[in-house]
Amino acid sequence: MRIALVGDCDPNVTAHQAIPKALALAGNGADVHPEWLATEAALHAELDLYDGFWCVPASPYRSMEGALRVIRFARENNRPYLGTCGGCQQAVLEFARNVLGIAGAGHRESDPATAEPVITNLACALIEASETLRVVAGTRLREIYGVDEIRETYHCSFGVNPEYVPRLVANGLRVGVIGPNDEARAFELPGHPFFFLTLYQPERSSLAGRKHPLIAAFVAAAHG
Repeated sequence: MRIALVGDCDPNVTAHQAIPKALALAGNGADVHPEWLATEAALHAELDLYDGFWCVPASPYRSMEGALRVIRFARENNRPYLGTCGGCQQAVLEFARNVLGIAGAGHRESDPATAEPVITNLACALIEASETLRVVAGTRLREIYGVDEIRETYHCSFGVNPEYVPRLVANGLRVGVIGPNDEARAFELPGHPFFFLTLYQPERSSLAGRKHPLIAAFVAAAHG
């Protein structure tokens, strides 16, 4: 089982330390092979070789276009995709550009002057912060978590601009997890075998030796 870790590997990034451990815990003995796929290499990589794609934290990436290529491939070809933190933000950008038709959909971190700030500064940065979150009833995320309330950890200063959320939802994305002030914290794509986006970093559970239900579901989907 080959899992592409799409991002620019940095051993100093906590999430990058945690992700291989999280996959190993989620595998329950399955033969899981995570492979780093740098965003620049992703521009030309043979994506059919992979069983699943995890777009990882620590953006801005060296090649946003490389990450967006992978995300579009996974979305359009029904390949399992998990985007956490930066990978969530990039997937929302890809959806805005290629589904909503907002060609100039931008990210204020890499383009502060963007006229279409789909990803913008959080009202309150979540650097090494945790929140108690509500999992929306009737969603696949609620089914995966099996509980109404969760606690997750972040390391980010950017998120989905709430002004764009109604358009994203009207065009097919579904909000699955909500923050303390009703902020969208996770999305899913109904009808896709596995396409989930979290602003938080579920992989951090592995640092305490815990298997995370969403990552376990991702591995199961990649296993087929």
